[in-house]
Amino acid sequence: MKNVIKLVTRWIIPLIGSVVALALIFYLYRGLDYELILTGLRKANPWWITMLATTILLEQLINGWKWRQILYDVKPISSLRLTGAFLAGYGANVLVPLGISPLVRSWLIARLEALKMATVLTTTIIARFLDGVVFALFAGVVVVVGKVPQIGGNLELGLSIAGALNLVLFAGLLWLMFRFRAFFAREEPLICRLFDWVATRFRADGAALRASLCNGVVWPRGRLRRIAVILGAVASKIVSATHFLWAGLAVGIVLTPFDYLFLMVFAGFSMVLSRFVRIPGGFVIGSAFAFRLLNVPDEQALLMILFNHVMSIFLVVVIGLVILWQSGIDIRNVQTKMKSGDARV
Repeated sequence: MKNVIKLVTRWIIPLIGSVVALALIFYLYRGLDYELILTGLRKANPWWITMLATTILLEQLINGWKWRQILYDVKPISSLRLTGAFLAGYGANVLVPLGISPLVRSWLIARLEALKMATVLTTTIIARFLDGVVFALFAGVVVVVGKVPQIGGNLELGLSIAGALNLVLFAGLLWLMFRFRAFFAREEPLICRLFDWVATRFRADGAALRASLCNGVVWPRGRLRRIAVILGAVASKIVSATHFLWAGLAVGIVLTPFDYLFLMVFAGFSMVLSRFVRIPGGFVIGSAFAFRLLNVPDEQALLMILFNHVMSIFLVVVIGLVILWQSGIDIRNVQTKMKSGDARV
């Protein structure tokens, strides 16, 4: 029975998702003029493609700087090192496509800085939840201020509901983390005893792991660093929204500022939804559909998506794999280190 479940979850469901994704992509681009695509590819402006590459790396640098502000009271770490850990995590996702990026970046920083992996991992979760809150606020801005394209259904209402759910979910999770931090560190509560019992089943020290996790529930004590965390989360989304600006300029497409925000929000929700239903290529499918709503010609839209997607993979993933190789990291050890809550070697 276990082998059947493993076969279904690891192979059959992803295979069905891949077939659905390919069918959607072929449906969206069934009338492409390939000669026009090749012409656009040859005439693409290299200056704007360079700008795209620069902003892709800039987004990761901002994420590293934001993470530094959260980690600062645990241990000051350079933004470049944290950015490298971000890239290494993305690189690891190529080798082991199971969403282990936060684990790898946490283990790498804990290993290099002599910290507990569980502590570092908790700070990455805080950063992720904060990004979810900021993303929801951008969705609200698009709905309230921007002109959302209209289709058969009420897209504006859909984005409003999705943004509201996103905001409630991530803001609520952040509140729970800080509200029950001290409670989770105690020995008496039933949930803590259950956690320790489960940890022993994996040969881990539950009390030590809980302590490490709680030590990572931190918020900058300095006012300027608190502001910097928020500004970093907002800035990374703004920079992300400009990726299609530079890709569009490379092929002669210019949209309004709120169109770029709409593209970021719609593609972001599509990517999250596709991961939930196990369909790959959510970013490509969501972006393609959003470009259709904005009446961008399919050929230019596809080039913009490919420039963005391929450049992201080439820069972020390749650099991340190099960092992993230089660090001598063995991804197979992540689970073992996580059980003990310690990444020191």
